Amino acid sequence: MNIKIRQENMEDVNEIYHVVQKSFEEALYSDHDEHNLVNRLRNSKNYIPELSLVAEYEGKIVGHILFTEIKVGDQTLIALAPLAVIKEMQNKGIGKLLIMEGHNIAAQLGYKGSVVMGHNLYYPKFGYKKASQYGIEAPFDVSDEHFMAVELMEGGLSNVHGVVEYAKEFFEK
Repeated sequence: MNIKIRQENMEDVNEIYHVVQKSFEEALYSDHDEHNLVNRLRNSKNYIPELSLVAEYEGKIVGHILFTEIKVGDQTLIALAPLAVIKEMQNKGIGKLLIMEGHNIAAQLGYKGSVVMGHNLYYPKFGYKKASQYGIEAPFDVSDEHFMAVELMEGGLSNVHGVVEYAKEFFEK
């Protein structure tokens, strides 16, 4: 399977909207607003164009990942949200490709770590551990197992402690 990972461009916006919407349609742990969240974040000061990536298969977008800037104490990190792969392409390694490429680009851009609120059996495959182990706290009520962080550089989270400050767009509708 030949999957191409690349940065999104303006022509992709509508296709991404539908890919994200479709991906979360039947998700149990979702507010089913992820497609609108992507649009809100794209217009946010926390948006990082280089970290809005798509997965293409046979000329069609089949997946999308977005990382945005967050603050933890006096440190700037990134948050992974959302990760979307259309249902018929799930369990084929596309999410893994998106996450790994995102992490590589983020490290090249100088980001030391990433946080995610997500599935506790999926994200640890990519190095994510309970954020509490690093002294990083969520600004909302979430179980310790589902709020995770990963170092993108050796020792990248050693001086990071506090409550995550997400882009305000996460909390708007």
